[in-house]
Amino acid sequence: MIKIVFFTLFIAVFAGMNFYTYRRFLSKISFLQAYKKVVRYSLYLLSIFILLFLSSRNYDIYNQKVLWFFSYAIGILFILFIAALIYDLLHISFANVTFDKSRRKFMKVAFDVTFLILTISYLFKGMINGLKEPILRRQLIKIKDFKSDGFKIVQLSDVHVGNTIKKDFVEAFVQRINDLKPDLVVITGDLIDAEIERIKEDLAPLKNLISTYGTYFVLGNHEYFHDPLKSMEYIKTLNITILENESVQIEDQFNLVGLNDYIGSRVGLLEPDLPKAFSTVNKTLPTIVLAHQPKMVKELESYKPDLILSGHTHGGQIFPFGLLVLLDQPYLSGLYQHDEDTQIFVSNGTGFWGPAIRIFADSEIVEIELKGI
Repeated sequence: MIKIVFFTLFIAVFAGMNFYTYRRFLSKISFLQAYKKVVRYSLYLLSIFILLFLSSRNYDIYNQKVLWFFSYAIGILFILFIAALIYDLLHISFANVTFDKSRRKFMKVAFDVTFLILTISYLFKGMINGLKEPILRRQLIKIKDFKSDGFKIVQLSDVHVGNTIKKDFVEAFVQRINDLKPDLVVITGDLIDAEIERIKEDLAPLKNLISTYGTYFVLGNHEYFHDPLKSMEYIKTLNITILENESVQIEDQFNLVGLNDYIGSRVGLLEPDLPKAFSTVNKTLPTIVLAHQPKMVKELESYKPDLILSGHTHGGQIFPFGLLVLLDQPYLSGLYQHDEDTQIFVSNGTGFWGPAIRIFADSEIVEIELKGI
């Protein structure tokens, strides 16, 4: 049911974007007037590619390169839609400016050419950034009464192993993480984005992660789309500990609490259970929480954790999509002081969802250094 709802909403949104982009932007570009039919059918083709990409999420229909090609249709249409919004606003703003007819025509053509070039440049910038390997983001976080000076956690989030992100990508970041010699590795959800039987080999390199205290994982919303119970069984075979509304004590240094994802409450499966998760914490030690969605911070206020590690937002992935993300999530990317007791760090994510396009939100592996105050 959740897949049907997601698919229906996704198609409805992109159909609306397609219609608006044509009517308010591309059909008004002066030098495209003679090619309206070509433009219209090109947008139809983008919509077909998006449908083909979505239809492949549960079946091995196409090879990886074909799927990459289809996935770019999502990014292209989104960027064209944003361009359409800006074009529309500017067009309305300058509609009443007085010019003689010949000068107005010249200004219109010059504006259209410039705007289209900027849009295409923006798209290509995003495609180039999306193909880069994740950056290493180093983040110092100071925690009150933290005993160890320089404890190193490497955070992965939103890898989205599935149709487009495969074994070679996983092998590469596993090696990079091992080279960092972390004390602890955490994966804050959305590790998988396909049925587990189809991606077991792609996930297998995770078994080679090396750290002093092991690797810990919590569910993200995308795990719920692909038989999470079955996926969890396999993840456990990779020397990864899944924290299902539970806590562990990392030596005598801090509590590590892991929560099931927020979406569990909506679907009635693997729901987050905060009282259970915090029932065994050692209250004399600092507490770090793994929670996929940043908005869980509001539910956690009464528990006063010292630090929350989240993902989910992708940092917006394609600017300015982050503005829409902020309608649902309180934080987008980086470290925030939520209140007097709690800090929250939100990762941009290690992989990407949909197209390999990122603008002002690089994919990242996060190396967190914890120190006491």
